[in-house]
Amino acid sequence: MDIHSLSAAGGYAAARPATKADPNHEAAGAGARLKESFEHFATTLQSSEQVSVQSMTSQADPHALVQALAQTELAVETAVTVRNKVVEAYQEILRMPV
Repeated sequence: MDIHSLSAAGGYAAARPATKADPNHEAAGAGARLKESFEHFATTLQSSEQVSVQSMTSQADPHALVQALAQTELAVETAVTVRNKVVEAYQEILRMPV
């Protein structure tokens, strides 16, 4: 390890407290809600995958498979819609005059 990487790591460690988010700030609550929604999305996909594997091995009801696929489709459509809105907002910011 050379001296430059040590000084860079030390500089990062010193700057880290200045960049930490304020837990009392309102945006921290929005970040927690966003994290929760991502976790819910991942859980929905995992449970749907489990139901589809069980259905293929004849251990699950075909109706459960259809329901799991519908939930997955809704979750993916929601994620795509949110992504499109974020991209649209970013493009709008780029169009703003400086």
